Amino acid sequence: MNITILDDYFDTVRTLPCFRKLDSHAVTVCTDHLQDTDALAARLADTEALVLIRERTNIRTPLLERLPKLRLISQRSVFPHIDIDTCTRLGIVVASSQHPGTPSYAAAELTWGLVLAAVRQIPQQMASLKAGTWQIGVGTSLRGKTLGLYGYGRIARAVADYAEAFGMKVLVWAREPSLEQARQDGWLTAASKADFFARSDVLSLHMRLVDATRHIVSAADLALMQPTAVLVNTSRAGLIAPGALVAALKAGRPGFAAVDVFEDEPVRDLAHPLLALPNVVATPHIGYVTSDEYQLQFDDIFEQILAYAAGTPINVVNPTVIPR
Repeated sequence: MNITILDDYFDTVRTLPCFRKLDSHAVTVCTDHLQDTDALAARLADTEALVLIRERTNIRTPLLERLPKLRLISQRSVFPHIDIDTCTRLGIVVASSQHPGTPSYAAAELTWGLVLAAVRQIPQQMASLKAGTWQIGVGTSLRGKTLGLYGYGRIARAVADYAEAFGMKVLVWAREPSLEQARQDGWLTAASKADFFARSDVLSLHMRLVDATRHIVSAADLALMQPTAVLVNTSRAGLIAPGALVAALKAGRPGFAAVDVFEDEPVRDLAHPLLALPNVVATPHIGYVTSDEYQLQFDDIFEQILAYAAGTPINVVNPTVIPR
């Protein structure tokens, strides 16, 4: 099969042990990012199997209708960036492992790294040191503080364990089934959404972005946070109402933010509102970007390609297309 891998910025995939699984196929690895439909249609004209790295490229109807040879899209995790109904109509199988029971420890670790960076002002202190001005201020400690987890899935559970190791109290707000699971795991749950935002010293978002969760964090919610509190988002930018976080940070509630995700990615505009604020620590969506996590992800992705080539596709999210 002719296989194309998009958006492998650092040409990492071909260095993974699992890449050898594709030895019998023709593989093209693209290290740049394209979103223009004409450019992508030209690039993918002969592609039969398309490999996506998470949600870096949107695969929408105008593009799909110009790819007559495409028969398989293989990726891992959620797929809001793919027009699934169009794939089904065109006979394109979409395979995406949801890796049940396996959290992204890389994302959980990055979440914790951002927490530490924000409360101790690590990037700002480093910049001050390099500028020859020594210290710039006083940070805060985590022990005894409250970590609020909005959502309680696999990654949030790992983050909760890290918080316990740092001597923090864990407070959870989520849907009722998740709240019950959090109680069974020994964590505190908030009495209400307002109580949750008001009590959290560090508040970390851990939800998938679906219609029910889009803009679930409002300006009114953020206004309830303490001036010393930190909002952490390693999930999806769309969980927060447009413009609400920037306005809240300028108003001083919360006092700080640490983000790994943006509405439109990649961000290359140095004037982006979040990047211009001194009370923000930001990273370029690297929550899952480790060699260990890539090996886990692409092992699944390549197994899906091999299964399709063998006539027994797995992890298919649009199964009605298979008989065709």
